[in-house]
Amino acid sequence: MDREWKTELHSVVYTRKEKVMQIDETTRLVKLAKKHDKLAFAELMQGHMQEMYKVGLAILMNDEDVADAVSETILNCFEKLNTLREDKYFKTWMTRILINNCYKILDVRKRQTGLEEWEEPSVTDEYNVELKDALASIDEKYRSVITLYYLGEYSTKEIASMLHIPKSTVTTRLQRGREQLAKYYGG
Repeated sequence: MDREWKTELHSVVYTRKEKVMQIDETTRLVKLAKKHDKLAFAELMQGHMQEMYKVGLAILMNDEDVADAVSETILNCFEKLNTLREDKYFKTWMTRILINNCYKILDVRKRQTGLEEWEEPSVTDEYNVELKDALASIDEKYRSVITLYYLGEYSTKEIASMLHIPKSTVTTRLQRGREQLAKYYGG
């Protein structure tokens, strides 16, 4: 038991160090990108592409719309990078822009068609299809918090800041989202 605890502690410490190194690298790239270094900006965005895709897919549930939201987010970030006050919060800032872009797309979609008509299969990977189906089964307000917390690895405090809601609301939505997912999986 003692050995397992030490292994788990080592894993947590290593993960924390890894996260600090990522933040340091992100801060370095943001500083360069603010000085109009296009390669640094490209590397910065490429490093967050998978996270942006996961967050966008959780909200939009459609690959084509996710591609549009991510593209718009990259353009917004490039144009407004100098408005970022603290470089170390780039990921949170970028994710907030992405979420706003996703909601704009949802608004347009609602005006164009009824939401019931919109579901379109797009991801062929079996794991992603199952994950997409599970996420689609829960309410959107829970889906976005679940995605940010588990797939985006944001803290409840960061999510609260991004979504402009109290931290206690994030915690409640996480719990209710977990309950809805448990029902989906038969639990």
